[in-house]
Amino acid sequence: MRPRDIVIGCILALFGLPLLTILLLRWLPPPTSAFMLHSPVKPVHYRWVAHDDISDWMRRAVVASEDQRFNEHHGFDFKAIEQALREYGDGEPLRGASTISQQTAKNLFLWSGGGFLRKGVEAMLTVSLELMWPKRRILDVYLNIAEFGPGIFGVEAAAHWCCGKSAASLTPSEAARLAAVLPSPRRWDARDPGSYVRTRSRWILEQMGAVPRHAQPEIGTPDPEHPATALGADTPPATPPEQPAELIDQTLSAAAPDEAPTENAPTDAQKPEPAPEPADPQTATADSEAAQTVQEPVENAPEEPAHDTPEPTPVQL
Repeated sequence: MRPRDIVIGCILALFGLPLLTILLLRWLPPPTSAFMLHSPVKPVHYRWVAHDDISDWMRRAVVASEDQRFNEHHGFDFKAIEQALREYGDGEPLRGASTISQQTAKNLFLWSGGGFLRKGVEAMLTVSLELMWPKRRILDVYLNIAEFGPGIFGVEAAAHWCCGKSAASLTPSEAARLAAVLPSPRRWDARDPGSYVRTRSRWILEQMGAVPRHAQPEIGTPDPEHPATALGADTPPATPPEQPAELIDQTLSAAAPDEAPTENAPTDAQKPEPAPEPADPQTATADSEAAQTVQEPVENAPEEPAHDTPEPTPVQL
């Protein structure tokens, strides 16, 4: 075999095998991923679930957290890339601008870390995913292979590990908490969130539309997940109370309590009446004579007509 044929065969294998795999994974669940194989925690926990077995709140939380223009772009968010470069030029640290499509390609086939080589291969795989898979499939695969904790891969394993329930039963607050740790799942803990994870979870809830915007409480306000724990404390109670899902729509900022009355303060009924002022002797005499004068009633005086209280007009809705 000539060297030229060997090179061509290697190129076809290098690009043809991933393309064939991507085509098959459009319908088949991936048995594993590159990140699972390279995980420092063994064994990994991974269980594939179908689209209908994932809470819609989880999908909304991930899109709100990781890629808000997921349904608009074709694999690359150039607006986010431009903003990240502009912030880097202003002296801020360089942050990632990867889309969900890029993260899916990386988690499925590649390795962690930077480098132009990995970025180049990631870009080619991202284009292939966008061409062969619908957006719904990309999001489902991402949720099933993303790492949510050390050795915890996929939203089903994460839901049981973090919340003790299935992925289909996740509430908005639980989904936001899981999505909040995705940028660094081995450093941040969704089960025992610190102040940053809690603040980020509230921001995700706002972006999801699950709570009113600009309702983020100040530092020291009790956390809605753990009312006994103030924001900034990293250790929640051992058995936090369960929060009903319907309370998520209420504002997160606690209303200021009404002022309590001062103890031992006299009430209005207990307050002594003011002493009457001394009257002028001449004025007192005139009042006494006027009180003794009896006025006879006026005959045939017209009676005042009775006025009935009108009923309110009903409001037409």
